[in-house]
Amino acid sequence: MGAGESGRAPGFVWGERYGDGFDPSSVRDVDVVFLDPTDLSRDNDDRATEQLVAAWPEPPWEAKNQAAVHTWYPAKFGSDPVAPMRTITEAVATWPDYATAVAVRIDAHDQIVVCAPHGLDDLLDGVWRRNPTRVSPETSQQRLARHRPTERWPGVCVVN
Repeated sequence: MGAGESGRAPGFVWGERYGDGFDPSSVRDVDVVFLDPTDLSRDNDDRATEQLVAAWPEPPWEAKNQAAVHTWYPAKFGSDPVAPMRTITEAVATWPDYATAVAVRIDAHDQIVVCAPHGLDDLLDGVWRRNPTRVSPETSQQRLARHRPTERWPGVCVVN
């Protein structure tokens, strides 16, 4: 499960640390990432989402095959071509801000495993920092205007 484009991990953590708490009713969707290089179709994402909903109808799920990102990312975000992702860690490392570049999973022993290629400091310390791997300064400014982190969570600082 990942923070994805909309920054849910910071919303959860920063809501608790710098705001009025986390409100589950405000969650638009929960991103669940997976890696399937054998099927890069949108139908594969839809099937995975349907499986999640069948098993657990709430919260609203959105499954995304990270192996397929290179097939749609440039057209959606107007960027240069991107290389195919080979691992979840490689994919998470490209997410837009260091605080959002975090995913968690439950392993075979029911233990939580955290994937945070850039570490957890920005998430835990309330720092919104652009990930230059794929996000331009202009795109970062657009994200800042849309998400307004310092207004939503007093105590969060922006470093660009």
